[in-house]
Amino acid sequence: MKQPINESLLKNLHILTRDGKLNQDSNRKLKQIFHLYQFIEPLLKNIALQTEFHCADLGAGKSYLGFIIYDLFFSTHAHGHFYAIESRAELVEKCREIKTSCHFDRLNFIQSYISDEKSSSLTPEKIDLVMALHACDTATDDAIDFALKKKSSHIVLIPCCQAEVASVLNKNKNASFSKTHLSEIWRHPLHTREFGSTLTNALRSLRLQAAGYNVSVTEFVGLEHSLKNELIIAKYTGEKRKNAPERIESILAELNLSELQNRFLV
Repeated sequence: MKQPINESLLKNLHILTRDGKLNQDSNRKLKQIFHLYQFIEPLLKNIALQTEFHCADLGAGKSYLGFIIYDLFFSTHAHGHFYAIESRAELVEKCREIKTSCHFDRLNFIQSYISDEKSSSLTPEKIDLVMALHACDTATDDAIDFALKKKSSHIVLIPCCQAEVASVLNKNKNASFSKTHLSEIWRHPLHTREFGSTLTNALRSLRLQAAGYNVSVTEFVGLEHSLKNELIIAKYTGEKRKNAPERIESILAELNLSELQNRFLV
């Protein structure tokens, strides 16, 4: 497992103890980060061919991934800029302190909600790579909005806690029983949650394809590490899937979810 040269960074992030030791939880966390970095590194190398490139991590939290990506990649690519966007002031302040102590000058921390940031002047007009990892519920959709607005060439998503579709499935359940036999798929609460999650990500994938992205969906770690392990990677090709909007509209109508058209047909 490759480690950043900057050992003091890992200590600042409390991944390493002061005497340089890794506990079991930190070791698992670090393995997950490096495993995810293997997916992201080729995308970074692609955008780094440009004269200047920009990357954003939305809903960055404590920014473990952002710091390590910066240390592994951006520290040796002086024409790259990284933006970490997080709504919680205390996390942003702490990350800024770590950034200063590590001299990561092109790592920028912005306190903002994802939904507010797509129209902000705090980030460039174009963000080449957008990441949203474990952004909860509709925050992943806000991240897609952001990426489309910023004309991103690459998008990396690990959705989390997709509750909106499941809640609408549940709200309309009685009416759906008479509308479609498919409603048996989400008759039971557990199935409602799981089907809602899968359906949400399928609709997101169609939305990205409609916008001209090639989409791949895989798992980034085994289920023994995390149940939230679905990884969506989208690369802009400009070739829009022409029937994607029609498919979205048809799926929503068939499943009695037409009220969500504004979510997935934007």
